[in-house]
Amino acid sequence: MTDSWLKLPHREDFMEIRRFRLGDEAALFRVYFTAIHEIACRDYSPEQVEAWAPADLDADLWTNRVRGIQPFVAVLGDEIVGYADVQQDGYVDHFFVSGARPRQGIGTRLMARIHEEARSLGLAELTSDVSKTAEPFFALHGFHVVERRFPVLRGFTLQNALMRKVLARGG
Repeated sequence: MTDSWLKLPHREDFMEIRRFRLGDEAALFRVYFTAIHEIACRDYSPEQVEAWAPADLDADLWTNRVRGIQPFVAVLGDEIVGYADVQQDGYVDHFFVSGARPRQGIGTRLMARIHEEARSLGLAELTSDVSKTAEPFFALHGFHVVERRFPVLRGFTLQNALMRKVLARGG
């Protein structure tokens, strides 16, 4: 008799959402870079994409940035595939999924983790400056546009939107 009917899940099938760890910085940059260069590039020009995520971004600046925001990290098998943060005031500063892993539920899992954290912090709302690319995803999760913005980054204007979600009592 064979056990071929019993298919056990492989380690790579399990996604873990964990806290940032020192040493994650380079992998998080790869997620950030590929999210912008492979996904957001559909909504932004090549010049805007390069201004937003240059390949030669200062490594110390990046390291300090991600250490400062202390994101949650999505890990699939041994691969970091996404990350997102929520600050004490409810601001979501970074929210990125690897360009190699779009539409696989990673963003939804990260959004759920951010909402759990918001509940534990007793937050009344979440806000974020959201790219044109991410706007439909955030809207799907209950955020609405408060204001259209046009920040200038390295000499190029990138449209985004300040989005907000009012949380139910208790998150």
